[in-house]
Amino acid sequence: MKRIELPLKEEVIRGLSAGESVLLSGEILTGRDCAHRRICEFLDRGEALPFSLAGETIYYAGPCPAPAGKACGSCGPTTSARMDSFTPRLLELGLKGMIGKGERSEAVCESIVKNGSVYFAAIGGAGALYGNAIQKSEIVAFPDLLSEAVYRFLVKDFPCIVAIDSRGGNIYKR
Repeated sequence: MKRIELPLKEEVIRGLSAGESVLLSGEILTGRDCAHRRICEFLDRGEALPFSLAGETIYYAGPCPAPAGKACGSCGPTTSARMDSFTPRLLELGLKGMIGKGERSEAVCESIVKNGSVYFAAIGGAGALYGNAIQKSEIVAFPDLLSEAVYRFLVKDFPCIVAIDSRGGNIYKR
């Protein structure tokens, strides 16, 4: 299993291959479809985002409230296809990694290759496991969206599989 420090570096992204198991450690953002829609509304109005996407990895998840002594409650992945209509635009802004579950559209697959990015698959139903990998959690944007707000997590040994690599290798197309 390959250990990867975040933020992702280009040489690390280029060295990943579809099907590899990885453990991610460092900072990630969260965002689901409501946050993605809001991000694009900001962009459509020509407004600056309250955070930068450049070099970031985003986890398609909405965290549950943290129990006593933990940074986060259960936090499993959301179906990534719900973000597909927004994703190419965010990749153009410098987003480097995405974590979610399920296949991506052809447009997203092409944009991953074009922008030298990577898509990691997380395990559906393993929200408690992912919650335990989160060491710190803070809201960075859109608190009115509650669990769908954009959070910044500090994660350690967050388990994923490289689902779509920067060369177009795709575990869903084997």
